[in-house]
Amino acid sequence: MATLLNAETGAFIGEISEDQLEFLVGQLEEEDDDDQDYFIDLETIDLLEEAGADDALITLLRRALGSSEVIDVRWTR
Repeated sequence: MATLLNAETGAFIGEISEDQLEFLVGQLEEEDDDDQDYFIDLETIDLLEEAGADDALITLLRRALGSSEVIDVRWTR
């Protein structure tokens, strides 16, 4: 399991499975090998959904984004 946090506030977003984490890491751009954060917006969530992300992950990311235009999400184990 991995934990998703709001990278700016440290607020807990939710827990995701290793499969969900691998999917995110595989789909999103990392600046380097140690990078564990991603800027998520509605377009990114839509692209993840089209790429086959499971419903639970999409729901979690949509809820985390809320009415914001973008959120910086960090994962940790």
